[in-house]
Amino acid sequence: MSSAPEPLAPATLVVTTGRPPRAPGAPVNVPVELSSTYAAQPDPQVTGALGYGRAENATWTAFEEAVGALEGGRALVFASGMAAISAALTLLPPTGALVAPRTPYNTAGAVIRELEAAGREVRWVDVQDTDAVLAACEGAGALWLESPTNPLMEVADLPRVVAGARALGLLVCADNTFATPLLARPLELGADVVVHSATKYLAGHSDVLLGVVVVRPDETGDRPYAALLAHRTRHGAIAGPMETWLALRGIRTLHVRVERACANAAELARRLAGHPRVTRVRYPGWGAMLAVEIGGSAEDAERVAASCRLWLGATSLGGVESLIERRRRYPGESELVPETLLRLSVGIEDVEDLWRDLDAALRKRA
Repeated sequence: MSSAPEPLAPATLVVTTGRPPRAPGAPVNVPVELSSTYAAQPDPQVTGALGYGRAENATWTAFEEAVGALEGGRALVFASGMAAISAALTLLPPTGALVAPRTPYNTAGAVIRELEAAGREVRWVDVQDTDAVLAACEGAGALWLESPTNPLMEVADLPRVVAGARALGLLVCADNTFATPLLARPLELGADVVVHSATKYLAGHSDVLLGVVVVRPDETGDRPYAALLAHRTRHGAIAGPMETWLALRGIRTLHVRVERACANAAELARRLAGHPRVTRVRYPGWGAMLAVEIGGSAEDAERVAASCRLWLGATSLGGVESLIERRRRYPGESELVPETLLRLSVGIEDVEDLWRDLDAALRKRA
């Protein structure tokens, strides 16, 4: 009797999933399928029959297979991270409060506030306070999580919070963009929905806009997946095949990129903790994102970002290059975010070069 094969490690999955079937002469990579139109099938109900480019594309399927394998669910690709977040929010039950982080990613927060303005009760919580989160879940309908939060790097106790929310019957959604499925797998903890801005770590090269939602089947089968697929098809928040192919190629190096970036971030966080210009380091002890608060004014923080030579002043994250920005420069950012907070997306450059550049910028005076 043959035994079941051992499950593959994430470092192997990023390389092996979403590939064409192995056969003599077969390509190693899926092609970019640039077609909006497909020849009609004799029976349009045939499973797997391609029909129209707004509904399906073979390049999407390969990317979705790869992300689904990493997260442990069924994935659907969307045009952007916000398209994915907006689609996930359509799964909220028709009644019941939404429990959400007090300082979420600002554009996600803007969409949640739109729901609040339309009549949905929103209970804003400090995700670090597990008891407060669980208390807010009493009588609620859904829980939206980021861990860490963006940009305050607040970490939720995901096992306790997800288990508690599920026990209360809430729909649990988690934005896993910062952690990636290499560092956290919320579906395994009981979450119903995971979203990513695939623009960030999954694609990893600052050259695409893309999002993805991953769901696990509910007790009735694949109802959430079917609802999301219908939403994507009807509302048209579809990804381009070329962007999807680039993101799939980016996933191939996800493990080595994240491993290097995390090592750089840990070392920089350690050094920044003793820097005379830094008053606080916000770093959960893992991951490649951190934030620092510096002494002085908002203008001082802006000068630090502008004085960097290697660190690029930009508003994205998760690419191979290191980025720095003062988050309160954006009107939509929460007032709970300090004026002098600098968010750092640590890349894969040499850590000594990154440190010299950042240290020089911190020490430079006007």
